[in-house]
Amino acid sequence: MSDTPPELVAGPSKSGWLPAKSWQHFVAGGLGGMCGAIVTSPFDVVKTRLQSSLFREKHVGVGLAGNGSHTVVVPRRAGLLWNFVETGHILRDIYREESPRALFKGLGPTLVGVIPARSINFFTYGNGKHVIANHFNHGQENSWVHLTAAACAGIATGTATNPIWVVKTRLQLDAHRVERISEGQRFFGGSWDMIKKIMHEEGVRGFYKGLSASYLGVTEGTIQWVLYERLKRLTAGTQGKGGVQEWLGMLGSAGTAKCVASLITYPHEVLRTRLRQPLVDGKVKYTGLMQTLRLVIAEEGARSLYGGLSAHLMRVIPNAAVMYSIYEAILRW
Repeated sequence: MSDTPPELVAGPSKSGWLPAKSWQHFVAGGLGGMCGAIVTSPFDVVKTRLQSSLFREKHVGVGLAGNGSHTVVVPRRAGLLWNFVETGHILRDIYREESPRALFKGLGPTLVGVIPARSINFFTYGNGKHVIANHFNHGQENSWVHLTAAACAGIATGTATNPIWVVKTRLQLDAHRVERISEGQRFFGGSWDMIKKIMHEEGVRGFYKGLSASYLGVTEGTIQWVLYERLKRLTAGTQGKGGVQEWLGMLGSAGTAKCVASLITYPHEVLRTRLRQPLVDGKVKYTGLMQTLRLVIAEEGARSLYGGLSAHLMRVIPNAAVMYSIYEAILRW
């Protein structure tokens, strides 16, 4: 007998392989991803810069003092708490030195990428677990069904949207783009310039840099979905009651699942960012997944594989809470 609660069992489909309203997962996932990305965009910029070797030396242990006209170097401090303080310093420096708009660098391609990425991910997972359970597991959902569906969703999403994330990463690493763009030009114009630059310098292959690390990152999405489904079972007693209790259970399940998955798999984020960095003096520094891993550890130590972790957690936990809550709410509505 399966221990799956009745509300999580995939019932028979009247429309063949997919349920009758499979499109709802696509719409709900896209809207949830869009709202989460807008709310947490500044932390995404900080995370990308801390992961990159191009900005680590500039920001590590550097702060502004006095009237802001002098830069002073303060001792590098260890510990997770200081990492959160450092994230605040970097947000302040970006705001002061580059303008408030810089806190939303890459938001254009982020939204262009997040909406289809989340739509594809939630559509593939939500319907994938239905198909796998009905056709390969006697209509019962369990952790193996969730794991398989999550892995398929991660591979499909990574393959389809990798070029968008390459453009977004390049824009976030361009510290001087605000100075070169006229006030009237929006981020989509900057994205188009970056697309042409990548195509001219690196060709089509340039848009698929970091894809191997993205596939490695499928483990994060898999852990997140499986853990989310498990936590949702534990909070099943709050479902249907409405009010604060039900929403706290949903927010807690989504945030906890994302936090645990991120802590386990975070190094792939750093490797992916390094692989997507622009050319330096016309040369490619990071050429492959294992080469990048060895080089980062040799030059900067293993701790650098967790660069930007504080900013990442400050972004992804509320992002996941917002995204999954909207997703679940739209499906219920």
